[in-house]
Amino acid sequence: MTKLKTPAEPNYRRLDPARIVDTIQLLHRRVDYRFPGSGLGKVVGELLAVSKETVERTRWIQKPNLPLRFAVAALCLLILGVLAGLLFQIRQFRFDDFVNSVQALDSSIGSTVFVGAGILFLISWENRIKRQRALSALHELRALAHIIDMHQLTKDPESHFRGASGIMQKPRMSPFELNRYLDYCSEAQSLISKIAALYVQGFPDPILLDAVDDVEDLTAGFARKIGQKLTILESLSRSFHSDPPGPIQDP
Repeated sequence: MTKLKTPAEPNYRRLDPARIVDTIQLLHRRVDYRFPGSGLGKVVGELLAVSKETVERTRWIQKPNLPLRFAVAALCLLILGVLAGLLFQIRQFRFDDFVNSVQALDSSIGSTVFVGAGILFLISWENRIKRQRALSALHELRALAHIIDMHQLTKDPESHFRGASGIMQKPRMSPFELNRYLDYCSEAQSLISKIAALYVQGFPDPILLDAVDDVEDLTAGFARKIGQKLTILESLSRSFHSDPPGPIQDP
């Protein structure tokens, strides 16, 4: 009796970079449909480009640096040769040649320590190269988070309904459109944190983990401010007898 092949189940313990890119692409289409030619749409488009670059960067970070590792292997063979020579010198030790034997032993130990330090340097060098590239990418994500926050700063629900004199004015956006705009900003902030998390998924460097946590804290703080605005917007919409912003099916 033959067994039917079942499709591979998704891995719910790891982030799927392709799904993140697809989600950002969908958000980009939604923003362009609702607010064509807007600055937010251009920023989300840039976020889409950064997400695709992130997929390539994380693949490069997770791949071993073969030239460096070959150099480490060569140094390991060299230090093994030095140790073998040291053991040979010990076996050939003679009391009447005490001075020469001690000098040979001292030089062998010094060579071993020097080569070992070179191995440690090359091993840490690979991590430092990958860490620096990831940190540079995280700086880009941090800048995008601030740019998206700048777009929602002027979208104040209270001034949306009232002018500076406190008199009712016709807003540039309807309450529903303002709700959608703020919601898109919140989604973009959340997706930035997901992109940042990709860098430590296969490269658990302590310094990089702290940097990713900082990006996540930053985007979470911006999202909380947007959530407060959405709550105020809903309350004001009801106070002014407007239709409260409701769900809509975006394309």
